[in-house]
Amino acid sequence: MDAQLKRGLLDVCVLAAIKSEDSYGYKIIKDMKPYLELSESTLYTILKRLEAANMLTVRTAEHDGRLRKYYRITEAGVRRIEDFKAEWKEVISIYRFVTKEEQHE
Repeated sequence: MDAQLKRGLLDVCVLAAIKSEDSYGYKIIKDMKPYLELSESTLYTILKRLEAANMLTVRTAEHDGRLRKYYRITEAGVRRIEDFKAEWKEVISIYRFVTKEEQHE
């Protein structure tokens, strides 16, 4: 898969994982696990990129005597998910066109 395409897909997946509630790294990985494998190093790179793009905010809170970073989606992040859904309809249409001959075999 094209690296840029995969990067964009993973960004949207992470945003979707925190859309309904604030979350932290381990929980994000756990929530995504039934759908895709994501390493901690990849996740934290994505989180930093999304924070720099103002698609999420970060707060630190104590949990069991340790500091934990919690991530919250912003309006820009919600818009990115909505844009993705609209774009994906076009991608599905293109996929159907490309595979139409295979479907008739």
